[in-house]
Amino acid sequence: MKGYTPAILPLALCLTPTALRAEPPGGIRELARDILRELVEIDTTDEAGSTTKAAEALAARLRAAGFPENDVIVLTPEPRHGNLVARLRGTGARRPLLLLAHLDVVAARREDWSVDPFKLIEKDGYYYGRGTTDIKDGAALLVTNMIRWKREGYRPDRDLVLALTAGEEGGDWDGVSWLVKHRRDLVDAAYCVNTDGGDFQLKEGKKRVAAVQASEKLSLNYLLETRDPGGHSSLPRPDNPIYRLARALQRVAAYEFPVELSEVTRAFFERMATIETGALAADMKAVAQRAAEPQAIARLKTSAYHNALLRTTCVATRLDGGHANNALPQVARATVNCRLLPGHGPDEVAATLRTVVADDPVDITILNPSGPAPPSSLEPELMAAMERVVPSLWPGVAVVPTMETGGTDGFHLRPAGIPTFGVSGVFIDMDDVRAHGKDERVLVESFHQGVAFYDRLVKLLSSGDQAFRIPR
Repeated sequence: MKGYTPAILPLALCLTPTALRAEPPGGIRELARDILRELVEIDTTDEAGSTTKAAEALAARLRAAGFPENDVIVLTPEPRHGNLVARLRGTGARRPLLLLAHLDVVAARREDWSVDPFKLIEKDGYYYGRGTTDIKDGAALLVTNMIRWKREGYRPDRDLVLALTAGEEGGDWDGVSWLVKHRRDLVDAAYCVNTDGGDFQLKEGKKRVAAVQASEKLSLNYLLETRDPGGHSSLPRPDNPIYRLARALQRVAAYEFPVELSEVTRAFFERMATIETGALAADMKAVAQRAAEPQAIARLKTSAYHNALLRTTCVATRLDGGHANNALPQVARATVNCRLLPGHGPDEVAATLRTVVADDPVDITILNPSGPAPPSSLEPELMAAMERVVPSLWPGVAVVPTMETGGTDGFHLRPAGIPTFGVSGVFIDMDDVRAHGKDERVLVESFHQGVAFYDRLVKLLSSGDQAFRIPR
């Protein structure tokens, strides 16, 4: 954990639980719920919705709260894919802090859900609706706090920049990428705290982990394709493209990329070894050592999540072959999705796949070429603040660095020189993750506690050592 020594940071010592409100002031809860409701009920899918509509609705709220017109900007590189950037101006003593969430959501069909996915429904202690965990809850808690801070007259020692963007879930209009390329001046910051990442984890009803996501895997798709002249199905041949492709996929399925731990994943296993018990804790402790034990690795890899933290992975996700029931196939194709560890690039993995497949007639093409995204070294200020705020709200919960096995918009910010850290602030049940799925939901109290958490965290990160100091 390079450069991370929280004990020497005064900022981490200036807070006490009594110096901070345990609950938001009156009206904040209702405001947060109303903003979440408004966001969920605006369709922001790439297929049929509009993030511009959501951005404009939130911009109106911020302006009504007293933000100047020039500090609340909706940018629309394409009419349906708008982005919101808002700024709470500080003293300028330090570089800005960027707060990030995305507005778009994946598609949801009413017939697949037990409730309307585009209505916020409260029942059984949950808020239901598309985006309640990915990641309109994050957007709502950030907007709620921006309004809170404006009402309070809070003046940070650095500008607080809010960016709510389009296109994270797919499509041609990724808002963060566009902002970095075309309006870097609006989002430039010392670093970014992203609500889309760093899940806070519940297990069997117990709050266990407050994650800080400091790196992520690169998602790339490879097309495996083989062709043949084909012919009549009554005259089969052994070089059938479907069979050839099937053999290639079996080899890919059997191959394991080497184990490789980074600063972040090593810290993850070290911290988790103190939380878990028994054999699992022992295996995590062993894997975190410089010379990881093969037996410990073999046991950990039986967990899909732990295996994904240990190595680059590739998996077949789509198949297509043939053109008629009574004809030999002329072409067979498969899409293989790979998640690359930081520091590894598309061509390197393509070369590995060619070696593994070991069959020249199977062509391998990179479908979405992209450069590797470097990890962010753990930010001492953020880690120190996390280790002060988390226990003030949830005693016994561990702050744990993590690597995202999926992907976030940090992929665009880190290469641009803006270190990015995922901190969700909202606890989710790790055995009931419904993002992108049916009946997506968030615990009501977890959401509202997330609002209070972000108020505390951001004030610590933007007040130097003056605010909240105990009188002496």
